[in-house]
This record gives sequence, C-alpha cells and structure tokens, in this order.
Amino acid sequence: MDKLFIHGGQPLRGQITISGSKNAALPIMAASLLTEEPLRLRNLPKLADIASMRSLLEQHGVVTTPVHAVAEQSAGADLQAERILSTTAPYEIVRKMRASVLVLGPLLARAGKATVSLPGGCAIGTRPIDLHLMGLERLGAEISFNDGYVHAAAPNGLRGAEIVFPSISVGATENLLMAASLAQGETRLINVAREPEIVDLAHCLQAMGADIEGAGSDRIRVRGKERLHGAEHRIIPDRIEAGTYAMAAAITDGELELLDARESDLLFVIETLERCGVKVTPTNRGLQVRRANGRLAAADMTTSEFPGFPTDLQAQFMAMMSTAEGVSHIEEHIFENRFMHVPELTRMGAQIATQGACATVTGCETLRGAPVMATDLRASVSLVLAGLAAEGRTELNRVYHLDRGYERLEEKLGACGAQIERVPA
Repeated sequence: MDKLFIHGGQPLRGQITISGSKNAALPIMAASLLTEEPLRLRNLPKLADIASMRSLLEQHGVVTTPVHAVAEQSAGADLQAERILSTTAPYEIVRKMRASVLVLGPLLARAGKATVSLPGGCAIGTRPIDLHLMGLERLGAEISFNDGYVHAAAPNGLRGAEIVFPSISVGATENLLMAASLAQGETRLINVAREPEIVDLAHCLQAMGADIEGAGSDRIRVRGKERLHGAEHRIIPDRIEAGTYAMAAAITDGELELLDARESDLLFVIETLERCGVKVTPTNRGLQVRRANGRLAAADMTTSEFPGFPTDLQAQFMAMMSTAEGVSHIEEHIFENRFMHVPELTRMGAQIATQGACATVTGCETLRGAPVMATDLRASVSLVLAGLAAEGRTELNRVYHLDRGYERLEEKLGACGAQIERVPA
C-alpha cells in the first residue's frame, strides 16, 4: 500500500489544469446503458472510481474503447451497450464504490429488471438509497431485498409520475432522471438536487435524445422516449478538485492559476474564501488564486446542498482554517460521520474540538509534519494540504483513497513547487 512523503513550507506557484469531474462522469458513464449506440465521452478523468465503474459496466455488456486526444479534443472513451449481458451488479464491484447504484435506474428502464448489491464507498455515513427506491416505485417498479441485494422489476416498463423528494439527494436525482428518460409519459421530479453534475448529466441525456427541462432548478420535467441514441459529450471540470487546489494555494501562501475551473460552479466557495482573505480572480483560462494580504483569517462555514458550500470541500477548509488567525466554526449537515480527519490534523498540531456536527477550529501559526492516516477521499487530501503547509515531513498512509478522486495529484502539485513523493509501503 503506497504512502506519500510531503516536505512542507513551499508556496505553490504555477498552473494546474483541472481534470474532468468524477462526480459528473460516473452517472454519465452509467447512462451508456440507456442506448445500444456508442456514447463518446471526452475529458474523462483517470481515477480508481472511473476504473471501477468501467469494470461494472463491462460486466453488464458495455464495450469500452479508449479515445485519444486529437487537437483540441481531450482524451476519453467510447462506451457501447449494444446488448445487456447481465442485469446484476455484484457485491465484489459495488462494495468499492457507492456510485455503482447508479446503474439501477438505467438497467431497469432498458432491460425491465435489475439486481444491485447495496453500495459501499467511503466510511462517512450510512447514505441510504431509500429515495432512489421510493422514486423507482413511483415509476412502477417492484422492489424487494434478498441477501444484501436490491431486486427491481418493471416487466411492463416504467411509467411517468410525479415524484416529490422529502429531502435532496444527488444520487437519487441522477438515478430517476436516467430512468425517466425511457419511461412512458411525463415524469415530474420535485425538490431535486441542483448540482452542476446534475446539469451535466441532463445535457448528456439531451444529446442522446432525451426530453428534459429544468435541470439546475429544484423541479425537472422529463418526457420519456421510446429509445435514446448515441452522442458525444465532454465532462465538465471537477469543481471539488478546483476548490481543493484553491485552498492549497491559500494554505501555502502561494499563487495558482486553475485552468478550466469555472467560477459559476464555486460562487459560494469563492465568497467564503474571500472572507478568509483569499483573492480569487477569473481569467480567460480559469481562476487565479492567492492570499490577499498576510495571514488567513478565520471564518465560519456550514455545508449544504448546491449552491451552498459542498461537503466534499469541508475537510480541506478545516485544514486551511487550522492555520488561520482566530477561531472558526464548521458545521457538517450532509453526512453524519465526516470529521474523521480531525484526529489526524490534531496530530499535526491543529487545535480542533468537535461536538456532534460542529467543529471549533482555533488557528495556529504553524503545523508540524507527522505520520497520519487517510480515512476517506476528501479527508486524505485535507492531510495533503496540511502537509504542504507544515514544518518538516508528513507521512500520509492509505493514499489509495486519493487515487479514487484526484488525477495525477503528486505530478500537479510537484510541478508547482511542492516537495511530494509517492513511495511503495
């Protein structure tokens, strides 16, 4: 199992190109199950989660072919599900990644049945799929459970319906959006997620022939089609990666230009960073990020659904506030077990107290390098940020979490002056 050695204290300076969004790519890859024609995806990141989804889709019958970069067109892959060979998503694959449940809606819509293992992924909370199943039942699916698997059947096809989500769920919105694209009649999805990744999925489905209105608002209308066709689609830039590197620039007192980063995806994050004394300036290629003047200032933050502050940037923000002047209060309202990075940050000298879903961070001038252990994807990168700012050497163990969500992290940081090295354990 690999580990990272980070020698901190070097300001990051230069340019980092933001990769395609993992959280957008995964549901869009699942959408390839909705048609027998090829779906060509560009700007597809090279990540462990992407490889896991590819493996899952291939056992369903999807043939994947790499597409190389040509001129202005980025690399990616063709995905073609000419025939559905299996409607079962096995535990061996699904346990590695929660997003595997996103094949449920497409399989049910196209093949009339699906058997999907209950999902895995990071240990940051229960994250049940009850809203996915509630919505599919409203579309006419019959749902049962057996031996840790969800069994769904719609032998006469799915039928459009009005579905009101009692709480906002990104995954459920994605699953229902895909399923409704092949359902009979009109579906109205109410109180849905508004994330940029939802909009990107809708754009891809529209390119495949789906009739969708309202993506990006809290109400989406889908008029089901008898079939969808192939298309070409470019995955949006990863706003979580962009936010992470923005905070890396801030915590190291450096200056980075984040190529392809989109201001519109990060408005609340940018507003929060500016309250901390970080200057974020749009450029014709992305975003320029640096400290405005002197030491970072403490600021309070509460995670919430888009357009609020994303939970996937909470750990990184906490690492940054560990070096800020003053006391900040952080509230986590999305996942109930997402402070597992706190004990590791305190090993590096951070002063953090937690009570329930709230953390109080008293900033200190200097963090110290130490051996630490990653517990989940975003927690692991928060420790990288802390290590970049700390005095001495940080040893980060269990870095396989990083490989799930950050493409070429050591290469990108190293090109901007970071002293970071991956070594086999």
